[in-house]
Amino acid sequence: MNSLIIVSIFYILLALALSYRVFKGPSAVDRVVAADSIDLLTVVALVLFSVFSKRAIYLDIALTIAILGFIGTLLISKYLEGKL
Repeated sequence: MNSLIIVSIFYILLALALSYRVFKGPSAVDRVVAADSIDLLTVVALVLFSVFSKRAIYLDIALTIAILGFIGTLLISKYLEGKL
């Protein structure tokens, strides 16, 4: 359980650093990459929590977040390219 707390604190620090990039990013592309990275951190955190709690529902939620994050990233990148 101690390792879960240490990993959680590390993930929170990473998410805070990425949140700074989302709000203060020099370009829209940097903001999208940072938001996608936060999405991936959330998915990994849910998978780790699922393993520690031995509940499969968190894996389903992580998979849904990953799919929605991927689709969102694709849509934003198409919009920034001007093809949408």
